[in-house]
Amino acid sequence: MFDFDGTLPLMALQFLLLAALLNVIFYKPMTKVLDDRDNYVRTNNLDARERLAKAERLTQEYEQELASARRQSQLIMETAQAEAKKITAQKIAKAQQEAQAQREQAAKEIEQQKQAAMATLEQQIDALSSQIVEKLLGPALVK
Repeated sequence: MFDFDGTLPLMALQFLLLAALLNVIFYKPMTKVLDDRDNYVRTNNLDARERLAKAERLTQEYEQELASARRQSQLIMETAQAEAKKITAQKIAKAQQEAQAQREQAAKEIEQQKQAAMATLEQQIDALSSQIVEKLLGPALVK
């Protein structure tokens, strides 16, 4: 059935030569291109993951700084409001004291004017009383 003459080793030698030639010309460059592409994809993937991790870290830091700044601004606002209330209360108290002092001064002036008016009225009443008594009793009896 098979003829084992010189063609079988020649065919085997041709096959091995063709396999070695295909390996050198086609398979090695193709595997090199595939390996390079795999390394490129792997490197880009790692870089992207590192950048993503860095971006997430920066985002978290910025959010913490923002929250801290918000707390600080809230504290400043509360302090300013408390200080404004304190100043307002002081000014109101001062205004009330001034108003009370003015009321007291006005009351004193009114009392002084009342006393002066009463003294004037008493003098006028005394004068009128003397005139009435004089007219009723006569000028000689009064003195």
